[in-house]
Amino acid sequence: MLFRLLYVLVGRVFGWLVLLARGSASKEVEILVLRHEVAVLRRQVAQPRPDWADRALLAALARLLPARLRLHRIVAPGTLLAWHRRMVKKRWIYPAKHGRPPISEETRDLILRLARENPRWGHRRIRGELHGLGVRVGEGTVRRILAAAGLGPAPRRASPTWRQFLHSQASGILACDFLHVDTVFLKRLYVLFVMEIETRRVHIPGGTAHPSGIWTAQHARNLLMELDGRADGFKFLIRDRDGKFGGGFDSVLAGADVRILKIPPRSPRANAFAERFVGTLRRECLDHLLVYGERHLRQVLAEYERHYNQHRPHQALSLRPPTRDPAKKPDLAARIQRRQAVSGLISEYCRAA
Repeated sequence: MLFRLLYVLVGRVFGWLVLLARGSASKEVEILVLRHEVAVLRRQVAQPRPDWADRALLAALARLLPARLRLHRIVAPGTLLAWHRRMVKKRWIYPAKHGRPPISEETRDLILRLARENPRWGHRRIRGELHGLGVRVGEGTVRRILAAAGLGPAPRRASPTWRQFLHSQASGILACDFLHVDTVFLKRLYVLFVMEIETRRVHIPGGTAHPSGIWTAQHARNLLMELDGRADGFKFLIRDRDGKFGGGFDSVLAGADVRILKIPPRSPRANAFAERFVGTLRRECLDHLLVYGERHLRQVLAEYERHYNQHRPHQALSLRPPTRDPAKKPDLAARIQRRQAVSGLISEYCRAA
């Protein structure tokens, strides 16, 4: 940079020496032309961007101009002061130590966690909970952190979200639906399944080519018998408005005090748990098999039901199967064995007994 500045200065000095040999009239004309060119350029360029060498040269030459002309130069006094402030800022880079210490990210995350998990808590209640955990913060600090995260006062966020509502009511909700399977002979079979939302346990009675109201009603009775003593704990069943269910299906469940909730037409997301199971069953099983008939389909579905309920890990259950006892710990010293399930499509691994 220093060599560039010297080069610019030497070039300007030789240019000035050439000007000394010229007459005053030609200089006056050149000044008028240059002024007009500057005016044209200022109309085209919103803000000039000179580099540091240009700024240093203009700052030095501006001192030689009269006071009234100095106000109209590119380098104004405010610009010189701004350069000086930037130089001071780069020179002194030590951190400031005045004011309160900042709130740690851990404390900030803890405040937001308490607010989201307890929507009825205000900033004073959250501050009291933090006090019990040994975290000292002020009410204003808690309020500002909540406001910055878009969390309003407690009465405005007291209403639970749909996720929270379904999670709290999941123990009493069933979801059911139909899916179709085309056999190798292009015969379409319909499969009815029912899922327990809380445990993700699924019941698949089988498939048929003609799902009448009598057929669905009989499988509703079989479901209540399979649930046995747990049937009283279910209060709602979510299903679509498919005509294959018929009135008998609803009547059997209504007799067990299970209320039928019909989703809006063409709204599969309203029965998201059932729709997701359909996708899982197709990706892991049905898309990789040729089904010969109803008997073959029942065998495949029975084996997949056992795998889904007893072995397959579920993200919503902390990667546990629906019916596996979490208190039972595997013997880590035992040998790992492999078992092929669902016609060899799926591998299951377990510790040898």
